[in-house]
Amino acid sequence: MKMHWLLVFIPIAFGLDHFGVNPIIVFAASAAAIIPLASLMEEATEALAHYLGPTYGGLLSATMGNAPELIIGISALRNGLIDVLKGSIAGSVVGTLLFGLGITIIAGGLRKPVQTFDRDMVAINSALLMLATFGLVIPAVFTFSAKVDQEISLEISIVLLVIYFASMAYTLMTSRSPLGKSGVSAALKEKGEEQPEVADPVPDWSRNLALGVLAAVAVALAFVSDLLTGALQPAADAMGFTPVFAGVFLLAMVGNVPQYMNSVSFAAKNRMTLALSVNLGSTTQLALMVAPLLVISGSLMGLPMNLLFSQFELVGIVLSVIIARSLIGDNTSTWLEGVMLVGVYAMLGVGFFYAPPT
Repeated sequence: MKMHWLLVFIPIAFGLDHFGVNPIIVFAASAAAIIPLASLMEEATEALAHYLGPTYGGLLSATMGNAPELIIGISALRNGLIDVLKGSIAGSVVGTLLFGLGITIIAGGLRKPVQTFDRDMVAINSALLMLATFGLVIPAVFTFSAKVDQEISLEISIVLLVIYFASMAYTLMTSRSPLGKSGVSAALKEKGEEQPEVADPVPDWSRNLALGVLAAVAVALAFVSDLLTGALQPAADAMGFTPVFAGVFLLAMVGNVPQYMNSVSFAAKNRMTLALSVNLGSTTQLALMVAPLLVISGSLMGLPMNLLFSQFELVGIVLSVIIARSLIGDNTSTWLEGVMLVGVYAMLGVGFFYAPPT
């Protein structure tokens, strides 16, 4: 689903910031500008993936799928928004597994009362999500001092990255399709389950054009993300939001909007395996790759970035993983289950809104 017309918000956002307009308006304009940039990055990545072939192309798509969140996270680090950034990581997990998965299941259920999807995709993503959750919980359990917390988080981040790269190596060595939308699409074609009428088309972009667009979008994302994170804290203060709420329900949502729209579009076309893989694969990569890279980046910048989440964030993460896994564990879904997931997300939102600042 293309949203290129929103690119007009890039100069608008910088103009509003230059003239010192209300930070809430600057934040809204920069968030609107990031949505088409994330969509363009996905299009360029998919075009390059087509030229690289199913295995290497799938790896590229899997790795670049969370690039906007990584760029936004590094911008938040540069602006010193540690609590907001950790809230954003927790919010991406919570938002994708509850809100993103919920609206996807609702969209599919409105087309067909009972939807089914690939068992292997659910099993491997569920296992990796449980492992990643374990890694995020450990720093909160073994908390001793600020210095030790930083060391524990850094070492656990390295372990999570090793697991992520091991999964990538396993993909290459076994020639299996990687996690994510492109990987599941290739797997379905091998099984003869892909519908011919909805097969992925040959990209309109050449390889060099896709590379150029990817580079240009990455640069633009870096500048717009810096503007977004710079306006976030003043905007949150003006609206009476705590840093944690701003991270969980504002910053986390910005980079995920194109992903949610894509997954809903797939579900509406009765392609539930692809639709769910977009959300589950993104969450897995966030926890195994993006979060550890942000901890390592913070350490290199001399900032106290760690994986020590607040009690509220941990409860949200654990509940999201358990509830999502229990509802899709039978490899079927109905629109009512989607409503349940969105309902849990709304209730967590109420709790986070009234939670005191940490």
